[in-house]
Amino acid sequence: MKQDLDLEGLLLRPSPARRPTYPASLFEEVVKTCGVPRGLGDLGIMGSCCRGGLGRNIPIIEEQHRTLYDAVGSIKCVRDRGLDHAVERERHLKPVINLKDFIISEPSKSLPLSAIAESEEALQIPFRSIDFIRKYPSIFQEFHPGSLNIHPHIKLTPETLALNSEENLLYQSVNYKQEIAGRLLKLLMISRINKLPISLLERLKWELGLPGDFENIVIPEFPDYFRVISGNSFENGKMLELVCWSDEFAVSEMENKAVKNGKNEFCLKYTKGFEMDKKYKKWVDEWQKLPYVSPYQNAMHLVAKSDESDKWAVAVLHEVLSLFVGKKAEKENVLYLGECLGLRSRFKSALLHHPGIFYLSSKIRTHTVVLREGYKRGMLIERHPLMQLRFKYAHLMNTMKEENKTKSDQQKTGSDLKSGEGEEVQGDECGEEEDAEICDLSDDYEEEEEEEEEEVENANKRGRLNRKGCEIWRGKR
Repeated sequence: MKQDLDLEGLLLRPSPARRPTYPASLFEEVVKTCGVPRGLGDLGIMGSCCRGGLGRNIPIIEEQHRTLYDAVGSIKCVRDRGLDHAVERERHLKPVINLKDFIISEPSKSLPLSAIAESEEALQIPFRSIDFIRKYPSIFQEFHPGSLNIHPHIKLTPETLALNSEENLLYQSVNYKQEIAGRLLKLLMISRINKLPISLLERLKWELGLPGDFENIVIPEFPDYFRVISGNSFENGKMLELVCWSDEFAVSEMENKAVKNGKNEFCLKYTKGFEMDKKYKKWVDEWQKLPYVSPYQNAMHLVAKSDESDKWAVAVLHEVLSLFVGKKAEKENVLYLGECLGLRSRFKSALLHHPGIFYLSSKIRTHTVVLREGYKRGMLIERHPLMQLRFKYAHLMNTMKEENKTKSDQQKTGSDLKSGEGEEVQGDECGEEEDAEICDLSDDYEEEEEEEEEEVENANKRGRLNRKGCEIWRGKR
């Protein structure tokens, strides 16, 4: 009789010709009578008792037959000038803020130049610290304390201190702490084991918008969300563990947009000039029609190296980048996160197969993964409050002090001014147009090194320690 429970028939995959859908009431009765079999997700049943799966009909997923696009090597990288410009706008922003935080942590709100020089690598300062500091006179001030003829000290300008106060107010606000907790909670729910190493979160502080001491400032305030436990497999042995699953937070950005748009498809944006052959276009069109599997669902039942598995990995990477305040991250950090999630190779594959969803920029001497959907003409569509502050820092970095501006203007000739104006117009166009340019990522590091050398040269023109003084100072180090 149909009313009799047939657990074996429920769990077996049907043939591709038949795709039945079992009502949730039947599944509830199975659970009530027999319990939930271990590895139910691996057997192909979508939904979970603990993740709100009982409120919907539960489809059985058939065997996957589609395989990944096999001519991925033929996909040519096309440079997107708008997104490259978005990455370049933050050139040196991270080391500037790192150095600002280092200086502000001192009771005197100043540091000797020698202490900064010793921490160049940790602060990610790209070239000699004295040249870096003198490159941004609107951020840092060089002075000699007292009347003694000692090594210079560095402090922050009043404008920088004002921005730092604004930043602290943001980090201390209740709403911002709640937002940070939500982002961490989502990351933990994406993780297969619902745990992440604290060392990973330290590495992703910039992308997640975490305050410097988030482990003591944010985590203890949300004991119902997560907790710190000890572990042995990572650098500092500490892990952040999920305490309670939240169906409210287990909704992806794609699912939220599907409610508004009525369709759950990835937004594809290709750079102008991207050449798509018929075979690749057909593959992408069919790939889009595959069912969307939420990054918060268990996808262990999906066959490895299949299109279905690839689409789920893309959904995970898309959700992760959506959680980042700048909708982008360094490729190495993305792959390290993928390693912690057990998805490193799938993330690599997603970046290769889906240039319409993810863009890989090679500017500022690194590779940056950018979520195309988050940008329009090189500008963030939804600007996070912390990103607003970072852009204020970037604007201040590029603001020249009046005395330096006067000296610079005196040195320029009329022809120099004219060529400079031409370059500025060209730069603005780069920020708004998505022009095509076939790029070879391996050559970009050489270009960046030349740019860095020019920056050092310009910093030298504004003045540096004389050679003899430098030698004495280095000898004392």
